[in-house]
Amino acid sequence: MTENINQEVNFPLIGSRAPEFEAVTTQGDMKFPQDYEGKWVILFSHPADFTPVCTTEFMTFASMHDEFRELNTELVGLSIDSIHSHLAWLNAIRGYTWNGIEKPAIDFPVIADLKMDVAKKYGMLQGESDTSAVRAVFFIDPKGVIRTILYYPAALGRNFDEIKRIILGLQKADAESVALPANWEPGKDVIVPPPGTCGAIKERMELAKGEGYEMKDWFLTFKEDK
Repeated sequence: MTENINQEVNFPLIGSRAPEFEAVTTQGDMKFPQDYEGKWVILFSHPADFTPVCTTEFMTFASMHDEFRELNTELVGLSIDSIHSHLAWLNAIRGYTWNGIEKPAIDFPVIADLKMDVAKKYGMLQGESDTSAVRAVFFIDPKGVIRTILYYPAALGRNFDEIKRIILGLQKADAESVALPANWEPGKDVIVPPPGTCGAIKERMELAKGEGYEMKDWFLTFKEDK
């Protein structure tokens, strides 16, 4: 670990606009987030090309690419490597088989960020290294707003079930104006947001008598996910 753990790092915030940038990627030039207007985006960084944990992550992202696209979600990767390093590594991955994933093609763009411009804007450079990004994950909605942020250390691979659960949860919360309880998964009960006035409490108590609702208290009401 470097001695610069106390260095100042700029972090974008949940609920703020995703920092804008232009970059060269393995799929051509990118203007972000403008190129993804109307789509959800998972923007993620990895420490370096040709590293073992990163390779398993890219294979997993590739195997789930179609699943994310069905959820109107695009993937964008990044590391502080050159475009030529990215291309060579992605080409090598096409020859690998691991965990039931056979010779995956990486069709999503991977940003070349040698000058660390994007990494610095998104707080991807932290105490572990001055020159390698941590495993950051930014969930950005169709309006270009950051909705969730995850940071993992270099030694720990990401949980892809959780990454997909987050996208599903954010989309459901937006579409149905509900909240989601601990360990929520698709098909499980959701939470009706708590009432904010005395009159609304009375209305909630009446609502909770209906089929498909379960009131634990005036501020905690569950609804079946139909």
